[in-house]
Amino acid sequence: MALSRAGCCGALWRLGPGPGPAAALSRARGLLEPRPARGAPRSPVCWLSTKAGSRSVLAALASRAKRINRRYERFLERTFPRFYVLYATFTKGIQALFLEVKEIRKIKSKMSRQRLSVQQLPYREMERLRQFRRDLIKAIPIGVIAIPPFANFLVIVLMYFFPRQLLIRYFWTPNQQVEFLDAYDAIRRDSYPDVVESLALAARSLPEPQLQKRLQELCAEVQQGSQPRVAELYAVRSLFSGSPLGLNKLRVSHVKALSQVLFLTPHLPAFFLRHRLRSHVLEIRHLDRAMLRLGLGQLSEEELKAACYLRGLNSTHLGMSECRAWLEQWLGLSCKLQASEASLLANSMVLLSLNYIRAKE
Repeated sequence: MALSRAGCCGALWRLGPGPGPAAALSRARGLLEPRPARGAPRSPVCWLSTKAGSRSVLAALASRAKRINRRYERFLERTFPRFYVLYATFTKGIQALFLEVKEIRKIKSKMSRQRLSVQQLPYREMERLRQFRRDLIKAIPIGVIAIPPFANFLVIVLMYFFPRQLLIRYFWTPNQQVEFLDAYDAIRRDSYPDVVESLALAARSLPEPQLQKRLQELCAEVQQGSQPRVAELYAVRSLFSGSPLGLNKLRVSHVKALSQVLFLTPHLPAFFLRHRLRSHVLEIRHLDRAMLRLGLGQLSEEELKAACYLRGLNSTHLGMSECRAWLEQWLGLSCKLQASEASLLANSMVLLSLNYIRAKE
């Protein structure tokens, strides 16, 4: 009995002072309560705290990355100002292109969900789809060049030396936008006299003497620098439905000149030239009707200038009021014409804008 008491005292000495009654009771309860099985889901409070912690870490990392990027941009701006302009243009272009792709996906989803055609869209969405398609076509050559291995360096060199030909508008600097638009306008402006001469030549073979004389006088007035009125163009609309001024009856040289006015390549067979010219003119006609529904007063200065430039007028150096006044005349003619009179609409791009261009020279 004495030995057992001594052993118990030695054990208690090794374990230290014994716990009080409350501590012993809580320890007993802990032993009796079942532990959660391994792999059991955590409590919602623990899960939410973990998620909030990860978000705070990501926010801190993003904030730090932004600070580093701002310091890097300030360093470039101070040390390499010319390179900084290219860098800023490229980064802004990437962001704008990414946002544009998101908007295009929304428009496509809307068309699929509501079963709409392109012609049923509002003006801005229709114009956005048209411009994005042209940008995509322009980017195809540089994408093909970049396919072979180690061709990225060649692509960068080509894009640096030929930005107008290879880069889309998102990657142009503000100065380049004005410069390149003037350059493109100079290219199409060379074909304007050819369009007027082709009209005057075709007028000689018209069967109706009265309309023949009216069209010849109209061409002479344009060549002398005056602008024809919309009523004068509308009065000869019947001549542009059949031979020799219908879109399918025009001379090949006339079709090539009109293709250059619309920035279409003239180096295609006559059948494809006529088909592409007709589709582009009718697309502009649909845009005109959507613009009329929206109202010119709802368009910004940038939208007004882009609309004038698409329809043959170099608007880079024109004011907002001048662009709106010219578009009012254009819509007054375009929205009255039928699809069969698309040839008149294509030729009017030259007849209504040639005197504006000469006035700026």
